[in-house]
Amino acid sequence: MRELGIAGAWIHEPKVFPDARGSFHEWFKGPDFTEATGHRLNLAQANCSVSSRGTLRGIHFADVPPSQAKYVKCVRGAVLDVIVDIRTGSPTYKQWEAVRLDDVDHHSVYLSEGLGHAFMALTDDATVVYLCSEGYAPQREHGIHPLDPELGIEWPSGLTPVLSEKDSAAPTLAEAEAAGLLPSYDACQAYLAQLRA
Repeated sequence: MRELGIAGAWIHEPKVFPDARGSFHEWFKGPDFTEATGHRLNLAQANCSVSSRGTLRGIHFADVPPSQAKYVKCVRGAVLDVIVDIRTGSPTYKQWEAVRLDDVDHHSVYLSEGLGHAFMALTDDATVVYLCSEGYAPQREHGIHPLDPELGIEWPSGLTPVLSEKDSAAPTLAEAEAAGLLPSYDACQAYLAQLRA
């Protein structure tokens, strides 16, 4: 696993073994994960979403603690996966990083507690699976509008974003910050220290 430009986000780029029957790869390895992050992944829930081309999901995040860390992979088709640093006080606050996840290279990303997550489907039937460190808890879940001009995420051109009603009504980053919804970098670091203890 290789850490991305935002602290707390990693990419896993496995070796893929193709043959006449198809291919094989290891998309998660516990020891490699622990070595990279300094703690084990607590698997509390596994999700699967199927999206039509242009579907834009996110930006989603949860209260810290315990938040909800995610290990994300696209098993069919392709998506542009985006990790957003929404942790107030972070050296990379308001920055984002995009990674293409698809069924060819089989890359995965891990985003730790306190980071925002979104993705856009680049193909029909784009199927994304993600391992979550905590279960879904509606009272702790929040969103930021993925088209917030302040963030300026460069979504693929030529695609009309299709958002859910909930994501369409999500606040901007500035509105979420003013409402006290965003996690602080210090709180995230303190929680991470507990996981590593």
